[in-house]
Amino acid sequence: MSKKLVAFYSRADENYVSGMLKNLDIGNTEVLACMIKELTGADVFKIEQEIPYSKGYNECVEEAREDQRKDARPKLKKNLESIDKYDVIYVGYPNYWNTMPMAVFTFLESFDFSGKIIKPFCTHEGSGMGSSAKDIKKLCPNAKVESGFNVYGSRVNSAKKDLEKWV
Repeated sequence: MSKKLVAFYSRADENYVSGMLKNLDIGNTEVLACMIKELTGADVFKIEQEIPYSKGYNECVEEAREDQRKDARPKLKKNLESIDKYDVIYVGYPNYWNTMPMAVFTFLESFDFSGKIIKPFCTHEGSGMGSSAKDIKKLCPNAKVESGFNVYGSRVNSAKKDLEKWV
C-alpha cells in the first residue's frame, strides 16, 4: 500500500466567492484537502509563506500578481524534511493568475519528485486549472503528473462525490 501526502496552499480571510467578497474561516482549498485526507488516509502538510499575503482580497491579488511577475519563491514558514516515504502526493492550491501561488513553486522545487505520482487539485472562481498542471510537469519532470481536479471555490462543500471519483 502506498503512502500518500496532501500538500496544499489555501487562503482564508477575504475571498472572491460567487461574484462577491466574503470572509472565510477556512480556505476553499483546505476544505478539499481535508476531504482528500478523509478519503485516502493521507498525511497532510499546509504550505504557508513566512510572510503571508494581506487579509484583504484586493491587496492579496496585487501581492500575488507582483510575486508572479518577479517569479518569486517566497520563503515558507516551515517545510517537510523529506517526501521520500510518499508515493502519491496530492498538491492543492487556488488558481492565482492562471497557475499556482508562488509558494507552491517554492515547495515543489524543494524536493526531488522522481518516481512520485502527483495529483494536482485546484479551486477557482471560473479559471479552472489554468497552466498549473503544465507548470508542475516542468518543475517535476521525473514525476508522473496525473489529471487534475478542479472545482469552483464556492462549490467545494458539494464536491465530495466528484472528488471521490477522482481520488
